Amino acid sequence: MIFGVLKDIKPGEYRVICTPVEVATIVGLGHTVLAQKDCGKAAGFSNQAYEKAGAEIVESAEEIYARCDMVAKVKEFEESEYELIRENQIILGCIHPAGNPEEVDAILKSKCIAFTAEDCHRYGSPNCEAAGKQGALFGLESMLTINGGKGKYVGGFAGAPGMNVLILGGGLVGQGSLSVLYALGANVTVMDIDIGVLRMLSDRYNGKINTMFCTKETIASVLPQTDMVINAVKWPKQRKDFLIDKEMLKLMERGSVLVDISNDNPGAIESSYETSHDNPRYVVNGVVHYCVSNIPGAVAHSTSIAYAAEMLPSILSILNDGVEEACVKDGYIRRSLTAYKGYLTHEETSGIQNRPWIQPEEILGIKDRKLDYAPPATSTRSTNYYLLE
Repeated sequence: MIFGVLKDIKPGEYRVICTPVEVATIVGLGHTVLAQKDCGKAAGFSNQAYEKAGAEIVESAEEIYARCDMVAKVKEFEESEYELIRENQIILGCIHPAGNPEEVDAILKSKCIAFTAEDCHRYGSPNCEAAGKQGALFGLESMLTINGGKGKYVGGFAGAPGMNVLILGGGLVGQGSLSVLYALGANVTVMDIDIGVLRMLSDRYNGKINTMFCTKETIASVLPQTDMVINAVKWPKQRKDFLIDKEMLKLMERGSVLVDISNDNPGAIESSYETSHDNPRYVVNGVVHYCVSNIPGAVAHSTSIAYAAEMLPSILSILNDGVEEACVKDGYIRRSLTAYKGYLTHEETSGIQNRPWIQPEEILGIKDRKLDYAPPATSTRSTNYYLLE
């Protein structure tokens, strides 16, 4: 196959889906790789490095789309790309289809084969770890007096106490934030709805963190003493309520900080809306909000290396085996299939956007084969199926 590495064009996005190391592996297996000029420049990977790895450097995204059987990038596909996507072309990126109906419209219209990368991670995305760790650091930056925060130092000084931090969600993102904040001396409370996760984290930190079952009421009980909240909860998109509403922010001292790493739309935080690295903060009811949606892009070199390594097996499976066999062998690739030649194949998107869908194994004709298992990517279910003849 001919594989194309696109330059990401979302504002504030500097990562690249494949570094020269992955390109060399793909080329070594007999595939042709086209790399868009400067696709890795912002992450520290030169055009010369891609050429040395065996890629052909091309000037434009238009040429990548026109020549490649499969194209890949880190983030969503932008409006300027919609008309470039070709029928039967394979595209891969963090599409976030349930929250991007216009993007889904374009993908279905093109009759391409689309995979949403955020659903294909068997062991969790390194972007989650990066978002948690770097998000904690951005929260500390937001706490600075010069950025509108109350000016507390994370670990305190002699005679001055450190920060009280509440982390909502004990998954990969929350664990990343916890590791940074604990190491820097913060007094941390983690809330989750999984008692097993809370027990595991308490044991890991020798009982030196606080753990609580996560409800709106328990959150409200600790907000008056909390300096910083980090939201790492993946909120079901069909829910219309919030874990923290705007009125609850008044329980916190002025200059407190809220970092919404999950940043879903809609999400768990009523006052949250997406910001960019260029203008990352705003204030609601006295609380400084940091709501950048692509936090890992700020550490583009490290996240590109980690993410490209994670994505390589999925890319190789599709390139080497084709879409059908890749979906048979790997359930996580199968569940990430978002659209197939004009048909929606993504259950969450069907449930959230009220669109008909068809199961990947059905549209691919593989339902009677022995399929690798993967759990559903989200809790959203849909029985709104296409009525096929």
